[in-house]
Amino acid sequence: MEFFDVVDEEGNPTGDKTERKIAHSLGIRHRTVHVWIVREKDGKMQALFQKRAACKDSFPGRYDTSSAGHITSGDEPIDSAIRELAEELGIKAERKDMKAIGKFRIQYEKEFHGKLFRDNEIAFVFLCDKAVDEKDVVLQKDEVEEVRWFCIDEAYEKRISGDKTFCTPLEGLEIIKKYLSENQK
Repeated sequence: MEFFDVVDEEGNPTGDKTERKIAHSLGIRHRTVHVWIVREKDGKMQALFQKRAACKDSFPGRYDTSSAGHITSGDEPIDSAIRELAEELGIKAERKDMKAIGKFRIQYEKEFHGKLFRDNEIAFVFLCDKAVDEKDVVLQKDEVEEVRWFCIDEAYEKRISGDKTFCTPLEGLEIIKKYLSENQK
């Protein structure tokens, strides 16, 4: 069984815990991490997006944040970000490779695979500063079908237009876009 810390509006643990299944069936607020891997190519900023496996309990078969996952009860966001990169993509990052760049709220109810899924999360956003070649990525097959580079601005525009190719939260894309525009070399 996987347990999450119940958190307040800012993402701080309250001292209570909940099981993953219960968190998503009742919509109990908990924490996640979203990690972005980016590069500049042909004058455009690109992000490595993962295509979610068809068996995922939410948004199967859609492109999402480079790596994302829940923060297990008792863990810190940065440790979960490093763990998710290693598990989902086979990328071995260290604390020095990670930059905390923001957080945002995710809240929705949607049906997937015939069951109601309630998401109520505070997402901690990180930028992985380590160069990544997609040929070196080792996919966790039950989580990720493939990875692919997309221009961040184009992915954002598609997401705004309602294109079902992507499921990445708009707020997460806005955080990475803002960070990159303020910190481009």
